[in-house]
Amino acid sequence: MNLTVIRIREGFAMKTYRLACLNLLLAVFLPCLALAAPKADLWERWQTHAPGSNLQADHRPWTRFLEKYLSVGPNGINRLDYRGVTPKDRNLLDEYLEELASIPVSRLSRAIQLPFWINLYNALTVKVVLDHYPVGSIKDIDISPGLFSSGPWDKKLISIEGEEISLNAIEHRILRPIWQDPRIHYAVNCTSLSCPNLQPKAYTEENTEIFFEKGATEYINHPRGVTIENDELVISSIYKWYQEDFGNSEAGVIEHLLNYARPDLKIRLQTFQDIDDYHYDWSLNQTQ
Repeated sequence: MNLTVIRIREGFAMKTYRLACLNLLLAVFLPCLALAAPKADLWERWQTHAPGSNLQADHRPWTRFLEKYLSVGPNGINRLDYRGVTPKDRNLLDEYLEELASIPVSRLSRAIQLPFWINLYNALTVKVVLDHYPVGSIKDIDISPGLFSSGPWDKKLISIEGEEISLNAIEHRILRPIWQDPRIHYAVNCTSLSCPNLQPKAYTEENTEIFFEKGATEYINHPRGVTIENDELVISSIYKWYQEDFGNSEAGVIEHLLNYARPDLKIRLQTFQDIDDYHYDWSLNQTQ
């Protein structure tokens, strides 16, 4: 056989082997990377605030949007009518986000900053879904940069005070590290069936604490949050991904659940010292 032909075939075989190895590595490690939740990593630039400031943010447009398109679906899951959102209301949502982007966040008080970031996160997430609808899951909106990235969470979607910001930055670099409150996980919504409910009104200085408690109670006492069957405790994967925010152990997670469990569930939870399994449904929280 011609020596040149042999070398070509050997080269082709080597490339095929390397490609097969790469595909195997991706098959093994990519699911793990996709499930790995970001750690809380403070973006110090956003620690600045203005105690005593009277500057406000107007979230009424977001409340009007939610009142029109959000409803309680089967089994107590709040669902959004993405299909029914009119072009006019999509434009109004865009205008609301543009208005938030124009606010000097550093000149807000801490009490005003918290609902600002929560509403920004939730409205941006809904906008992303609307921009790509119809989709079966937010995970199908694969616009994040990077070879191993998925979904929209790392895509820089809006500019605040000259900084390009992603959904992950809002949640994991601003909300979680600054406020250090596990109930934030019941407030930010990923538009999925297993996510804690999107509340029917915008967060404000007056209702944030109420919605934090309501969100935690609703979720933990719903099968999405906690299920006990055949003497096994199965809970939302949120408590696995963000265990560090819930006591940093399974015991800490169970203690958190007990704080919000209603009497019947609390009695059953008290018999568990560890967690048997986790679950999560990424299907879109759209109306049926």
